[in-house]
Amino acid sequence: MAKTIFAKIIDREIPAKIVHEDDLCLAFHDVAPRAPMHILIVPKKPIARLADATAEDRTVLGHMMLTAAKIARDQGYGDAYRLVVNNGEGAGQTVFHLHIHILGGRPFTWPPG
Repeated sequence: MAKTIFAKIIDREIPAKIVHEDDLCLAFHDVAPRAPMHILIVPKKPIARLADATAEDRTVLGHMMLTAAKIARDQGYGDAYRLVVNNGEGAGQTVFHLHIHILGGRPFTWPPG
């Protein structure tokens, strides 16, 4: 499988405006933001889609959710933000490296999309 743009960001082959990094994940500003705060959080372990995650990925998945909440707080949006995971091309996933969109700073409607 070819290296994704997110794997290249993790490996510092492509620059990004990083807001968080630890041993399990990396978070950075989206280059085409859809909200005043639009940050992507990706696992360092390559997982193509959420549907491809296994029971052994529980720790990293839970860690990413808690880290997303911390990032939203740190960015000043702790009271109102949205987390989005697109799973598969039909759901709008364009980069096949699991990622969570952290969006905040504008009203969101329901249902999304």
